[in-house]
Amino acid sequence: MVIVEEKCMQSVPPPPYVPNASTLPPPPFPGEYHEATRPSDLPSHLLLKIVYMTFPQTPGIDEGKIERQRKTLCWLSTQLRLVNHSFYVACEHVLRSTYLPAYNSMIRPPYSSDPFPFSSSASTSSGDTLQRETKVLDLFIALKVHEDVMVDDSCFHLEREDSFKDLFDLMQPRSRLEDLVRHYGIREGVVHTNPSGVNVSSSSSSIFRLNNSGTGSASTSKRTSDPIAVPFSALSISFSPRRVGLVLTTSGRKRTIVDVARTRDEKLEVTAKKLVRELKVWLSDGSRSTGII
Repeated sequence: MVIVEEKCMQSVPPPPYVPNASTLPPPPFPGEYHEATRPSDLPSHLLLKIVYMTFPQTPGIDEGKIERQRKTLCWLSTQLRLVNHSFYVACEHVLRSTYLPAYNSMIRPPYSSDPFPFSSSASTSSGDTLQRETKVLDLFIALKVHEDVMVDDSCFHLEREDSFKDLFDLMQPRSRLEDLVRHYGIREGVVHTNPSGVNVSSSSSSIFRLNNSGTGSASTSKRTSDPIAVPFSALSISFSPRRVGLVLTTSGRKRTIVDVARTRDEKLEVTAKKLVRELKVWLSDGSRSTGII
């Protein structure tokens, strides 16, 4: 018979008790303490992969796979994308790419559409974009995900025919026309998107202001043949099937500075070019009326 003593089995004695050694981390975690990594700290491609993996790939007990995935899309729209900016970007990528075909199918001729930002510089850190039609696409997604889930949950829910009427009769062509005015206006040198409000494309410094009579005027510190560029953030469109106006907002006051007629079958690109031509004329007249040019 062999008697084994437990004391002999302990090759390494326990560390001595030292009351004043509070600067060292307790075992078994030697070294510096590192904060736990959050999901939002992951690279964007990994976070996007995680979002895609939230979609069910099998049917449930009382619902199919498509119905479960539609509920996941609704969850992305109403909850997950509100967590922080990283999740917002990942969810918007999934939602916009999923619902873009349905959005394009509802564009009414002769209108055109381009809801995605026109360049990587069009987006800001807050998620805003210069492309105003993108906001209309997001409104469409918010309504569409809710309607899809309601239809799946109850056979008594009937999708109203006028649910998307305001979006595609007014908001979509108006926002698309504003984007086209920005595009053609920058090309003609009458619109700028510089946040500082300075027209960097002009050879002379320029100031755009609203005079006492309520009409806009432009003045320059040097003589120049180029029109004064108006900030795109101050421009908006008043849209109707027969007439379109260009509205300028300065100091909280709105004024229609350009108004043109259009036909129902006229393309938005044609209307935008007419607005830009009239804006160029209006800016030139406003500059000459000051007596400086």
